[in-house]
Amino acid sequence: MKRNFTVSGRCMGGALAVFLASAFSNVAESEPQAQLFPETSAESAGFSEQGLAALDERLAGYVEAGQVAGIEAMLVKNGELVYSSAHGLRDVEEQVPLGEDTIYRIYSMTKPITGVALMQLYEQGKFHLSDPITTYIPEFENLMVLDGTNEDGSPKLVEMKGSPTMRDLMSHTAGFAYGLGGQDYANEQFREKQVLRSPDMQTMIDKVAEIPLLFQPGERWSYSVAVDIQGYLVEQFSGMSLGDYLESNVFAPLNMDDTGFYVAEADYDRLADIMYYSDEAGRFIPIDSETVQFRKDTVPFESGGGGLVSTIDDYARFCQMMLNKGTLNGHRILRPESVDLMTLDQLPSGMGISFDGTKRAPEEGEPHKFGFNFGLITDPEAMNSPAGTGTYYWGGAAGTWFWIDPENDLFFIGMIQRFGADPEVSFEPRADSMRLVYEALQP
Repeated sequence: MKRNFTVSGRCMGGALAVFLASAFSNVAESEPQAQLFPETSAESAGFSEQGLAALDERLAGYVEAGQVAGIEAMLVKNGELVYSSAHGLRDVEEQVPLGEDTIYRIYSMTKPITGVALMQLYEQGKFHLSDPITTYIPEFENLMVLDGTNEDGSPKLVEMKGSPTMRDLMSHTAGFAYGLGGQDYANEQFREKQVLRSPDMQTMIDKVAEIPLLFQPGERWSYSVAVDIQGYLVEQFSGMSLGDYLESNVFAPLNMDDTGFYVAEADYDRLADIMYYSDEAGRFIPIDSETVQFRKDTVPFESGGGGLVSTIDDYARFCQMMLNKGTLNGHRILRPESVDLMTLDQLPSGMGISFDGTKRAPEEGEPHKFGFNFGLITDPEAMNSPAGTGTYYWGGAAGTWFWIDPENDLFFIGMIQRFGADPEVSFEPRADSMRLVYEALQP
């Protein structure tokens, strides 16, 4: 199979340095990606060639404008590869272009995978959705709830009216904070106690148990540490580490060979540079920090909420499994009804979200809904979305994103590695890619 793999390289802050156009031939019988996604033409898949060319031009333009060092994308429809491209570099200093084996930090795109693991254990009868989480995590029995601020500036706390349920935990309505934003006492405590840098799962749970909830369980939606707690429960229910459980029950069956919590030394040159916007330099430059290295000695614990690295091909296998209602290549990962539960609106009536895993979504149309670790587009017209009804999605902190559209039997994945934003330049790859994909899709 030949992949539509356009590769270009750009030195950050300089002129266009490298432009290569090539197709990679994967003819080895053991190569699972070739077997899984046979290539098809745009026309055969129901897309216009001009429309996909506009998509490619837009993605390449982000590299040329210096907004990303590299960008990789894939579009699959009806189980066939329609579009696959990469532009730019994975190693800025050495000027190494992106390749189809590039490893990315997917951060919160870990969350749907952790949710699948927990749903597997749900299928085994390990818990019910209505169960209080304190049944399984007694450390949370004495959690308090924020209720304003006292005159002296101290937090006003009240008791929980009832424990969060497993359903609350899986839909971000349990009330936990996260520490990634917010100036309230709970989020400040997450940062002060460095909850997300805990040395192990149990320490993380013990720290969370000392921090009040933002609201009474079930009252509203708030992005939170809930999926790290889900990862802890995977360990408790299975008797395995989260990494070992995922490897045995998700990654190995799906042939996701490059997905895990650590990057092996032998594969480290495949890990893409992660960039951040430097006000001083006036451009994006590589981050030099052990927190983004994903070596075993730099990862504090296996974070179910944001700890995985992966390749675009690996994540494509996960997306196709979900699109297939839980099965891929003869391996059943989830029952169809479990996939339906994960992608069903789990929020109380009238509640919605305006967040996509990285930032607040544009305030256009109605807020989106939320299932178990997925955002949902349940009413495209009201939500001002071009996607099909029932589309589900999420993204990662370094800008990675995906959506799965069962109505049109397609999924799209985009991979970049950057933090921050150039205040002078608009950068909306998620919205742009979705708009251009559906503009290219013929009625």
